[in-house]
Amino acid sequence: MNQKPNIAVVGASGAVGEVMLSILADQGYRVDHVTAVASERSAGQDVEFGNAQLEIEDLAHFDFSTVDYALFSAGGSVSKEYAPKAAAAGAIVIDNTSAFRYDDDIPLVVPEVNAHALEGIEGGSIIANPNCSTIQMVVALAPIHERVGISRINVATYQSVSGAGRGGLRELAMQTAERLNFKDPKVSKFAQPIAFNVLPQIDEMLANGYSREEMKMLWETQKIFEDPDVLVNATAVRVPVFFGHAEAVHFETRKDISIEEVRQLLSDAPGVEVIEGADMIHPTPVTHAAGKDPVYVGRLRRDLSHPRGIDMWVVADNIRKGAALNAVQIMDTLEKNKLLAGNMDQANVNSAQA
Repeated sequence: MNQKPNIAVVGASGAVGEVMLSILADQGYRVDHVTAVASERSAGQDVEFGNAQLEIEDLAHFDFSTVDYALFSAGGSVSKEYAPKAAAAGAIVIDNTSAFRYDDDIPLVVPEVNAHALEGIEGGSIIANPNCSTIQMVVALAPIHERVGISRINVATYQSVSGAGRGGLRELAMQTAERLNFKDPKVSKFAQPIAFNVLPQIDEMLANGYSREEMKMLWETQKIFEDPDVLVNATAVRVPVFFGHAEAVHFETRKDISIEEVRQLLSDAPGVEVIEGADMIHPTPVTHAAGKDPVYVGRLRRDLSHPRGIDMWVVADNIRKGAALNAVQIMDTLEKNKLLAGNMDQANVNSAQA
């Protein structure tokens, strides 16, 4: 029987960490396989793990040599300090922050798209999880790019407040109550009120007039597709939704392809579910994405302004597929690779002995 690996979830008290623990529990991991880790402030507290509880251990004193995988989601500064230490202790680090995404020597992976980047990965390695908005877009675009190539992407994202962590969730809830009680909303996490509003800037603004969130989609898409000629023009907007990002994606292909073939490619693509839009039902964060694994695609149509242009609407749970699930899928892929390698080695031994 294949022995399940030992896993540390770093940032276990955060929104993404909690979902990581939930997914691992659903996959049948036991409490003796998983350790919850966080900062000293959270150490000693309990977090849910299926029907059980895990006591959070202090990151500063945790021994990473006791685990096979360390799933990090505790902020970029924490990852920069502790992820290399975890790797040096022999763990495979899967990091959900932007700390290592743009390092040429560190793979940036979405398993449905570029699982080949995980070949040869061993203990002591760091793997980066892409940005949530990039993940759902490339999962939907990958089969099309593989078939006919994509030259240019225009995307407008409508990103939920959970992308800003627990503080974002609290601020939307509190401001909604304040607005409904005819009070002026208190602003803390975001620069302007988010309740009943939309904010056309996420992350810091760069010298070129784009926000860092928008540039991430260009940098990460090119790295994941291994194609520096794919151009991405993004506008990232924060909207008053608790969970689930939506994207209006307009892309131009290098070769002709019919809408029917695009629809079939998407229907057959791993991790994608196509919603046809009957009776005005289209994929939305609330009715489809929140708490679910797939990337949902709808509003598929020909772009009237370009001969090889196609438009679609893409929705996914940013905390689940956009972070926690993708990290667990990376780990699952590595475990499958290990099992396949072991089977091949055994087959070679059997062949030599025959």
